[in-house]
Amino acid sequence: MNIKPLPQTVYLGLDLAWSERNPSGLAICAGTPAGARLLQPPSRLLTNETIVQTIRVAIGDAPAILAVDAPLIVPNETGRRVAEAQLAAAFRRYDAGPHPANRRLLQRYGGVRGETLMAALAADGFVYAPAIEAGMSGRFIVEVFPHPAMVVLFQLPRILKYKARPGRSPGERRRELGCYVALLRGLASSDPPLFGVERLWSEIDVDRLGHNAFKALEDEADALLCAYVGLYGHRWGTARCRSFGTAAGGAIFTPYWEENGDGIR
Repeated sequence: MNIKPLPQTVYLGLDLAWSERNPSGLAICAGTPAGARLLQPPSRLLTNETIVQTIRVAIGDAPAILAVDAPLIVPNETGRRVAEAQLAAAFRRYDAGPHPANRRLLQRYGGVRGETLMAALAADGFVYAPAIEAGMSGRFIVEVFPHPAMVVLFQLPRILKYKARPGRSPGERRRELGCYVALLRGLASSDPPLFGVERLWSEIDVDRLGHNAFKALEDEADALLCAYVGLYGHRWGTARCRSFGTAAGGAIFTPYWEENGDGIR
């Protein structure tokens, strides 16, 4: 009996900056729900046009899942979306709440960039999905958020605090980013495995990075985790993941295990 191999899916992770003035991280992987490989080191891109063209070249004729860390559907003029409120409530103890997104706020950055990106990629067959289903076939764009994902995937007691925030020292941020990079390299041993990451960024000494290089590594690391969330969702679907919010109001998809007395496990 001939058994046909599963078609390769391209898993893309995009840490999308809210404005084209700032670079966005992009990671590109390919494989099946059983496991994938990083095709090249994550990169940083500036404009929507460059991002779209890079994605088109990367996917060719293959099915694809694009996991984006940025608001994609934002109908509310002010306040925050239901997705952000629900996610903040579920992950409050882990400091993993997202920034509020509304159209008035995002207009300061030129509008809802995620909407523009989705409109451009619609010509390539991409459709918005509020969640990733196990084994789904086609081309999909889904909104994700690295902080709750890292808590669940790496079983952390709280998020890794490598982002610039009031009260965080440079030393703390460097330690946390170093830990993050090490955990990402370990994804080759996860279920599903992501290969090609074992020695990623091995030539970088986080303690010696200047401001710009540090921010670049942040963006690349978040992009890689986004890509892995796409792969993880394709493997497990609702068995180990959950979508917060609604399709019409904007949804955020993340790995999620039901909470017990010790936390989300």
